[in-house]
Formats: sequence, structure tokens, C-alpha cells
Amino acid sequence: MQLLAVRTFRMTGGQRAAPPWLLLALACAAQFLVVLDATIVSVALPPIAGELGFAAGSIEWVVTAYTLAFAGLLLLGGRLADLYGTRAVFLAGLALFTAASLWCGLATGAPELVAARAAQGVGGALLMPTTLTIVHRAYEQPDRRARALGLWSMVGAMGAACGTVFGGLLTGTLGWRAVFLVMVPVGAAILAAAWYALARRAPVQAPREPLDVTGALLVTSGLAALVYGAAALGGAGGARRAVWFLGAAAVLLGLFAVSQRAWARSPLMPPQIFRHRSVSSANAVMFCLGMGYLASPVLLSLYLQNVRHFTPLRAGLGFLPAAFAVMAGAQLAGRLTPRWGTRRTACLGALLSSAGFLLLARVGVHTPFASIALPVALFGLGIGIAFTPITVAATGGVDASLTGLASGLLNTVRQVTTALGIAVLSGVANSRTGAGGYSRAFLLAGVLAAVAAVGAAVLMPGRRKGGR
Repeated sequence: MQLLAVRTFRMTGGQRAAPPWLLLALACAAQFLVVLDATIVSVALPPIAGELGFAAGSIEWVVTAYTLAFAGLLLLGGRLADLYGTRAVFLAGLALFTAASLWCGLATGAPELVAARAAQGVGGALLMPTTLTIVHRAYEQPDRRARALGLWSMVGAMGAACGTVFGGLLTGTLGWRAVFLVMVPVGAAILAAAWYALARRAPVQAPREPLDVTGALLVTSGLAALVYGAAALGGAGGARRAVWFLGAAAVLLGLFAVSQRAWARSPLMPPQIFRHRSVSSANAVMFCLGMGYLASPVLLSLYLQNVRHFTPLRAGLGFLPAAFAVMAGAQLAGRLTPRWGTRRTACLGALLSSAGFLLLARVGVHTPFASIALPVALFGLGIGIAFTPITVAATGGVDASLTGLASGLLNTVRQVTTALGIAVLSGVANSRTGAGGYSRAFLLAGVLAAVAAVGAAVLMPGRRKGGR
């Protein structure tokens, strides 16, 4: 059945099949662009706040608006790809993402920039699920597919790590608008290549299943309320507001869970996906680990600029050790995962990440840069090691018919933890003046990574299927 699906994908529309390496390159390039955009703006936040007049404590919404729209609509994006074809949704998502990047670069006010960032997130939500589907369909053999998935996972981790580096270079030389405008020619180039490389799907004669619009609205609004409530906890006098929004989030997400089980004819997230131990455990580990790491570019950038008074360029270079370490860790994970299994490899990566964050929690106003770079490299190495086995476990332990759903769920968790991590850790960082708040935030990130290590050791399956 799987072989038939691959052959159908390659022959649809009478197109000649593109080589697998080209499809993998397209999928990785698109994913890198989307993940990069979540963090490339982090170094530019102080200059943006000064020029566009963001209120105190609200600049984080430049990042949160993107990740929130992205996370809330990822499941719907994957469903649209199932119904209308990978090629159509890939091209539509990339076109919207590229156009919204241009809008961000030309924005003249704070509300306009936040709206444009949300539009970018919608485009990313359409685009991201298709990238993993393309990788799965391009490689039939399990060993080649595993290596391709490892590369796909590494590219995602690298995108998060490289964002602050590229953002610092662009902001320091060309200004903050360049971090958005640089996406436009790159997105257009990927769009042109995908137009010719991706096969067209033959028209479907059978009636399509309905979209779960109600489920998409419930989960998107629920996640928005959750993140806003978490962000309000860190603000002055925001406790009452936080209670209201967190309560609304609980109700909306509860209704979403009920709708998926009882109401929806074609649910966005069928409950049976959580019966797979590898899927549920990998997503739990990703949630704890992602809370710290995926928010760390914003946190480190704000610390270096607001406390150490680094220029945007120097602040961006401050994350460079993590970028190199992530690449090294991903290469190591490609060798360790087949030998050790997903559980032991993910546990090792999470422990290294925890150690890096705990060392970083010692930062002060006059901490030498070497004492910052070493912990940053350490948690980057751990993340590079951990993300590959987590991805393999989350998508490789299910039936082929559920691969798209599993990948959409993992990406949703990654983006939710980004938005939630930024909200929570920024609130902790703002709770005290100077370096004290950032020290507490990095300490919390280290604790969360340690919890992820324990979760990997206890919950994730070992080398043998279903083993521990």
C-alpha cells in the first residue's frame, strides 16, 4: 500500500518524478525558513520596540503572534494537505508566508507588525506539515527514510539556533527590517523550484471529507488564551487577567478534546493517536525540552542587549556557539540513535541541555562572555542530540496512514512550547531587574530540561519495539 502511494505521488499529473534528494532539499529549505523566522527577529526586538512604539512588556508578541498562529493552525494545515494535495498546500503556504514577510518589512506601526507576523504564522502552518510528508513519500526504504528524517530534524534545530545569528548580522548592518525582507527572495526561489519539482495530484473523484472548522477554531482560540494568560502572569497587575484567560483556555481546549472524540465527523486530531506510546511520550518530552530551548534565543538576546548592553550584532553572535553545537549534536545523534535507541539518546541530549541551562543560570551583570558561550554551546549540543530521536519516535512508531497526523502533532507541540516558553520565561525574567530575573529564567529552563530527561528515561520506548 505504501509503495502504491509513492508511485501514485510520482506519476500524478503525468509529471516526471523529481529525484528524492531534490524533494528532501525543498522540504528542508522550506522548514528551515519557517523555523528561522520564529527566532531571527529576537535580536531585532529592542530596535523594533523603539521605532514602532511598543508598550512596555508587549514586544514579545512580535514572536508570540507568529508562533501562536502557527501552532493553532498546524493541525488544520495537515488536514488541508490530505484533502487538496501536498503540492497545492505547500505552494499556497509558501506564497502567503513570503507575502507576509514583505508586509512585516514594510510595517509602520506596532499593531500592523503583529498582524503581519500572525499572517506569516498562518502561511507557516500550511507549509510545515507538507515538508515532512514530502520526506516520507520521497524515501521508501526505512533506513534511508530514517536518515532523511534525521536531516529534516537537524535542519529544524539549526533554524532555531541560527536565527539569532542571522538576525544580529542583518540588524547590525542593514537594520531590523532586513530580518523580514530577506525572506522574500529566498521564499520566492523555493516557490519557483517547488512549482516544477512537486508532482500535481490527479483530481479526486470521491467526495472529500469535511474540514473540522469548529475544531480548528476551538484549538486556535484556546491556545491564544493559554499563552496570553501565561504572559499576563509576568506583567504588573496581570494576575486577574491571567486567571480569566487561563480559565477560558481550559474551557476551550476541553471543548476541543470533546469535539474530537464525540462531535467531529473528521476530527483534526483523532484521540487514537495517543494510544501509541512512542507518540505520546515523545511529545511529552518535546514539551518540556522545547519550553526552555525554543524560547532561549529571545531570552538570551534580551539579556545581552538589555543587561549587558550588547549591540544587536554582538547579541546575535552570542548564540553562534549553539548553532555550531546543534549541527555537531545532530550528526552525533544520527549515529547514536540506531545503536542506543530513541530513549537513551533523547535522555542524553536532555541531560546535556539541562546542564547548559543550569550553568547559564549563574549569569550576572559582568559575567565574562566565555562563561556564557560555554553553557550556550552545551545546551545546543544537547538539543542537537535530543531532537532527532524525539522526531523518529514521534513519527516512526505509527501506521503509515497516521504519519501526517503524528508529524502535525509534533510540530504543534514545538510551536506551542515556543509561545508558552517565551511567555513564561519572559515573565520570570521581568520579575526582577537586572540579571537576576534572567538567571531565574535560565534556572527554570534547566529544571524543565531535567524533567524532559526523566520523562525520556521513564516513558519513551527503548530499542526494541514496545520495550523500555
